[in-house]
Amino acid sequence: MKFMLGTKGKMTQVFDEKGIVCAATAILAGPLTVTQVKAKDKDGYEAVQVGFAAQKESRMNKAQTGKAFKFFREYRVGEGDTVRTSGESIDVSIFAPGDIVQVSAISKGKGFQGVVKRHGFRGGPRSHGQKNKERAPGSIGGGGRAGGRVVKGMRMGGRMGNDRVTVTNLRVLQVDLETNSILISGAVPGHPGTLVEIRG
Repeated sequence: MKFMLGTKGKMTQVFDEKGIVCAATAILAGPLTVTQVKAKDKDGYEAVQVGFAAQKESRMNKAQTGKAFKFFREYRVGEGDTVRTSGESIDVSIFAPGDIVQVSAISKGKGFQGVVKRHGFRGGPRSHGQKNKERAPGSIGGGGRAGGRVVKGMRMGGRMGNDRVTVTNLRVLQVDLETNSILISGAVPGHPGTLVEIRG
């Protein structure tokens, strides 16, 4: 499995070989450093732990002593995957234009939102003396349906955003080894600077 960590950059437009414009997101990715290789006989499973973004030793806890990185992620190793060794560096060259990837990141937080923005409710009517109820949720059901309780999963106002979101079937458009950047088609969750996980 191909994997990479990076930070989200700005969006741009790219023209392909046919002259068709494609929206793209720039991601400053890697390089990653393999901090630990887990083996089945010792740890019970096979995986590779990688570190990204240098961090001061003084800001690390005791468990991370000697691993001066801000972010750590662990990826399972499957059959046919490249064998990694501790201390090895992984850069964006593992991806090539045309690769299909999925991207995960924390989406933008929007705070407490009502049902119109959060769930797409249309709100109440705008006529016949309606006042201050245009964006209200309306009835949430009487006592006959749930015994006077609010049914689990009821769509109501609440905190929106700041969730882990995965977008699949994105295409790698460009890979730049000099700047350690990848251009990926479409939009990626989060604001510029958000930690992004790319898996192929």
